[in-house]
Amino acid sequence: MATVITEMTMSLDGYVADPSDGVEELFGWYGNGSVEIPTVGGMPPFRVSEASAAHIRETMDAVGAMVTGRRLYDITHGWEGRHPFDAPVWLVTHEAPADPPPGLTVVTDGIEKAVGEAAAAAGDGVVGVGGGLTAQSCLEAGLLDEIRINLVPVLLGEGIPFFAGPSTAPVRLDDPYRVIQGTGVTHLYYRVR
Repeated sequence: MATVITEMTMSLDGYVADPSDGVEELFGWYGNGSVEIPTVGGMPPFRVSEASAAHIRETMDAVGAMVTGRRLYDITHGWEGRHPFDAPVWLVTHEAPADPPPGLTVVTDGIEKAVGEAAAAAGDGVVGVGGGLTAQSCLEAGLLDEIRINLVPVLLGEGIPFFAGPSTAPVRLDDPYRVIQGTGVTHLYYRVR
């Protein structure tokens, strides 16, 4: 059975991007180390610390499918047709893209269907959920097993929050079962109760 996780890089004050969707202050850790991790789809390789490399490799090896919303899909330009983790993508949207690339499954009738199909494809692997609104929808539907935070030591002051007032609040998480100290980032693993 697949494990459904969401993972985001976040500022200490809870933002995943600045007010204009900028991530420059947050994504520096993807290029601040000596260990190179290749990606696919034309995205440049990650260059991270040894500890962060182990974290990324483990996730990349486990992900069997991705679920994302239209906002993140549009911001990333659909990863130019190939997600950096080389996993098939389920896009949850009200309106399909004009020319969806191969490997993209468009789901217009709910997060439950998208996660169910992605979980079947992932088998015993991981379904990665991308985007704050999509992750929140999974959380509210009781579909999310784990939240991983790449915590960056910066205060943005304002921006786009990871979770913006989930309707099921308060949401209780177990204490972090894993903490990995990278360079310029701390990776935190939480299970959803």
